Amino acid sequence: MRVLVTGFDPFGGEPVNPAFEAVKLLPDTIAGADIVKVEIPTVFGKCDAVVEAAIAAHKPDVVLSIGQAGGRFDISVERVAVNIADGRIADNEGNQPIDQTIREGGENAYFATVPVKAMVEKIRGKGIPSSVSYTAGSYVCNYIMYCVLHSIATRHPGMRSGFIHVPFMTSQAIGKPVNTPTMSLDSIATAIGAAIEAIVETDADIRTAEGRDC
Repeated sequence: MRVLVTGFDPFGGEPVNPAFEAVKLLPDTIAGADIVKVEIPTVFGKCDAVVEAAIAAHKPDVVLSIGQAGGRFDISVERVAVNIADGRIADNEGNQPIDQTIREGGENAYFATVPVKAMVEKIRGKGIPSSVSYTAGSYVCNYIMYCVLHSIATRHPGMRSGFIHVPFMTSQAIGKPVNTPTMSLDSIATAIGAAIEAIVETDADIRTAEGRDC
C-alpha cells in the first residue's frame, strides 16, 4: 500500500504550519505502507492541482490531507466535505471566494472514505486527544478534502481519502491569548502515524458513538 500524505504551507500570518511540519516527521514506512509526503500551497485552485500531480506521479492507494485548525484542542478527523468555498480570510495569493461552488455538478457533500472512527480510536490509544469532526470548515482545508474526494468519485475509483485537522503547535502560542490550545509537534506526528496505521489495518470502519449534539 502507498499513502500520499499532504500538508499545507504556512498561512494567515503564521511563520509555520504544524500540518506539514508534522508530516515531515513521519517515517517513510508505516504499518508496511509506503509514505509519500507532499507540501501543498494554501491556495484555492492550486492545491488540488498539486495533489492531482502527486496522484499521477505516485499512484497512491490512499490520500490523507493534513491541515491546521488553530483553536481546536484535539486531533480532528474529518468526516464530511461540502461543495462550497467561503473564505473567512484570503488565501496565500489573495483569493477569497465567497459562496462559490467548488465543483459544478459535484455532489453537495462527500464523506471521507477512510475509517474515521477507527482512526480516532487508534490516536486515543497513543494517549492523544482526538475526535470525529463533522465540519472541515469552508476554507482551503475543506476545499482540498472536497476536491480529492470528488476526483476519487469521478476519476480514481478504489482510492480512499480523508482529512485531519491539527491544533497549533506549541511554539505558535507565543503572542497569543494564554488559553490558546496547542499540541506538541511530536504528538501531532504520532497522531498522524496512528491514523495511518488505522487506515492500513481497517477496511470497514468500527461502530462507536462519536456523534455530536451541536
